[in-house]
Amino acid sequence: MKFTKMQGAGNDFIVINNIELNIPVEKLSDIAKKVCERRVSVGGDALMVVDRASRHGDFQMRFYNSDGTVGEMCGNGARCIARYAYENKIAGETMVIETLAGNVLAWRMDKRRYKIRLNNPERIELSNDICMDGKMYECSYIELGNPGLPHAVVKLQGLSSYENNEIFQLGSKIRHYKEFPKGANVNFYEVIQGNDVRVKTFERGVEDFTLACGTGSGSTAAILTLKGVVKKGETVNLHVPGGVLSVDVELNGEQVKNLYLIGDTNIVAVGEITDEDLVV
Repeated sequence: MKFTKMQGAGNDFIVINNIELNIPVEKLSDIAKKVCERRVSVGGDALMVVDRASRHGDFQMRFYNSDGTVGEMCGNGARCIARYAYENKIAGETMVIETLAGNVLAWRMDKRRYKIRLNNPERIELSNDICMDGKMYECSYIELGNPGLPHAVVKLQGLSSYENNEIFQLGSKIRHYKEFPKGANVNFYEVIQGNDVRVKTFERGVEDFTLACGTGSGSTAAILTLKGVVKKGETVNLHVPGGVLSVDVELNGEQVKNLYLIGDTNIVAVGEITDEDLVV
């Protein structure tokens, strides 16, 4: 099975072309669980599958977390799969990617930098503070697209001083918070200065912190812009463990009109999966 290993800001993906492979969709979840397992297979945060467009896009992006669950959309994944599509002549420099959360527009900016338009928020609760273990946390809730990709945006002062294992339990508890109907990705943040923000994301499906989350960065930038924490009309730079992602938030009054995610992509490896324990 031919594959490409890619990463964007440390978010790593296994990409396969199902237009050529024709693997039945019902088998993809089990394949994702196997090939994404680190140490015993290729390893990755997720499996991304390029498939034929079903509507009016250039192609369809199927996204499977490392535990085999289906993801509605992934920002860093979309940037990476856009590069894959361009370099494999599936799409041009401007493209429309079909996802479960809706169509995503993508642009090639140069060889490695790609820009996508994230799905607009369909649900926003700017003030949704939560109590965990007797302590209150300033929290907002946002869903991108429809069906919505859920994110909690949680202020955590001194975030840079925490190791992931120190806040793992907190991230896991908020991820399963009872008032979040689908669970949520949890984005802890602290403002460095101006429009520079530090973010660490606990991702559902991965059930751990990842080096970056594109939709998490976009959600955080949108929330902080709407709350006036960062300057409106200026690029928000999200400093994630895997690098820096840039987000442009365009507003129409107090509504998010456009949400753009920009960052580098990296083709790590191209080859064949020959895993003898994998049954397709």
